[in-house]
Amino acid sequence: MKYPESKLPEIGTTIFTVMSQMAAEHGAINLAQGFPDFNGPKLLLDAVNTHVVKGQNQYAPMTGIPELREQIALKVERLYQRKVCAQTEVTVTSGATEAIYAAIASVVQPGDEVIVLDPAFDCYNPAIILNGAIPVHVQLQAPSFTLDWHALAAAVTAKTRLIIFNSPHNPSGAVMSEADLQQLEALVAGTDILLIGDDVYEHIIFDGAEHLSFVKYPRLYERSFVISSFGKTYHVTGWKIGYCVAPPQLTHEFRKVHQFLNFCTASPLQYALADVMREQPEHYLQLPAFYQQKRDLFNQLMEKSRFSGAPASGSYFQVLDYSRISDLDDMAFCEYLTKEIGVAAIPMSVFCKNPPAMKLVRFCFAKNDQTLREACEKLVQL
Repeated sequence: MKYPESKLPEIGTTIFTVMSQMAAEHGAINLAQGFPDFNGPKLLLDAVNTHVVKGQNQYAPMTGIPELREQIALKVERLYQRKVCAQTEVTVTSGATEAIYAAIASVVQPGDEVIVLDPAFDCYNPAIILNGAIPVHVQLQAPSFTLDWHALAAAVTAKTRLIIFNSPHNPSGAVMSEADLQQLEALVAGTDILLIGDDVYEHIIFDGAEHLSFVKYPRLYERSFVISSFGKTYHVTGWKIGYCVAPPQLTHEFRKVHQFLNFCTASPLQYALADVMREQPEHYLQLPAFYQQKRDLFNQLMEKSRFSGAPASGSYFQVLDYSRISDLDDMAFCEYLTKEIGVAAIPMSVFCKNPPAMKLVRFCFAKNDQTLREACEKLVQL
């Protein structure tokens, strides 16, 4: 029997699986994959049990339970001064990855081009390719990972259908500025280019900065899918619950795809999230200070090391330069860190189509303070 050719011939097992498996095999502290080693709010966890016992265990509405969509709409209005319709503009999804796939699948046609800013999260390219579109990569400028707007403008063609932005940025921790948003408005004005705003780290932003969501800008929102993650916000990444906010016409197309990807997301988890959003809205407002303490602790501990790098502006990742330590390429260096030093990290080159010369690795600091202390004690010995 001859099996069909691969639809994704250049794509193997995700780096997160590879490094987490390596960490487990060698007993290393896992600062590679982006998940906390602490639990979500007690109110949230208790609410799940309450709704399971109450019998909220059947299919949720395809778009998400009304109570949760209403709470999302209230949050959007509170934070970004836009009143969105919970019925026609908010959709609950099984994680942000599903939402990104549904957004791409709902608007691209074979031969369309989708611009991706490297380093980029690894779910973008497969979704583009599987839907017959062509990824066009524009490299952010290391080590600050700022965007060269001339390079982005040069990448735009008559075939450009979509541009994907991620801020706060995974993996670099960079954050878009007001000037960036003004440049973007000018770039897409008078075109039919659509946007994805990957906002999964919207509440993890530091040093008093404000997250600048596309929702806040009328001329950007009218062409945008804005996607976020409850897993990141409530420390429950394993629940795989996210949502998409988009104008009614884009939401209509988005839901056509979403209903055949996963139809709906676990009911008791949705009810529990609605409860905590209603009863504990201060949770996400406290996240910047909560994670900045961890960022600052990690960087303070690493001051004694031979790594170098500016503190992340957002997300729960810190990128550091290891050029004073080793001449190994970043993949080999991460393997060495995991197997010999006992700390797992992620090489930055894997997030780029054509990686520039750089010796940078990404550490996740969404960990208990003791975990960070133990990891840094090993890293400063290098």
